[in-house]
Amino acid sequence: MPDTIQKLDAAARKAPVVPVIVVDSVSAAGPLARTLVKAGITIAEVTLRTPAGLDAITAMKAEAPELLVGAGTVLTGRDADAALKAGAEFLVSPGMSPGLRDALKGRESVMISGIASASEAMTRHEEGFERLKLFPASIAGGVPALKALAGPLPHLRFMPTGGINEDEVKTYLNLPNVFALGGSWIASQADIAAGNWARIEDIAKRLLALA
Repeated sequence: MPDTIQKLDAAARKAPVVPVIVVDSVSAAGPLARTLVKAGITIAEVTLRTPAGLDAITAMKAEAPELLVGAGTVLTGRDADAALKAGAEFLVSPGMSPGLRDALKGRESVMISGIASASEAMTRHEEGFERLKLFPASIAGGVPALKALAGPLPHLRFMPTGGINEDEVKTYLNLPNVFALGGSWIASQADIAAGNWARIEDIAKRLLALA
């Protein structure tokens, strides 16, 4: 997928807020996809934390082909293969293990690898990972850490995720090395399970207005 980065960057320029989604039932995937597109969201990360994750990716792509849907919580090579087979257009990991690294086999451009330090960021970049995730952002230094990394590593671009609250969204997105940010509270597991589509749409629109 040589054009994955281009697709991600183009979608993020339109809407740099990425819902990190936990879906309990695949029946919610279609309405959720429609809601996100209606709100102006262009990228969604569906985590593999529930048995419904893979089927939800397939269903969301079928319902909203214009939505860039990726798989999150990719921990193993088996996860990566299954997610791509289900239709995921990019992958996100909380970090990188030797096993996952070996299993990617030249698919580094599809993965947004989690990092928590300058050394990890440099290593992942040397290995061919073009976009990185500062995770968990609130613990790994947040905005000050990203500002510090921008000095010696201005060529790297990040999607901070983990512990970011709504009040911080604009500050993060104003950083030149942040191309997008992720958050599970944009479309929470509870709201998805309850079918609170209007609430999800309102939150997404509010955050995109900040961006």
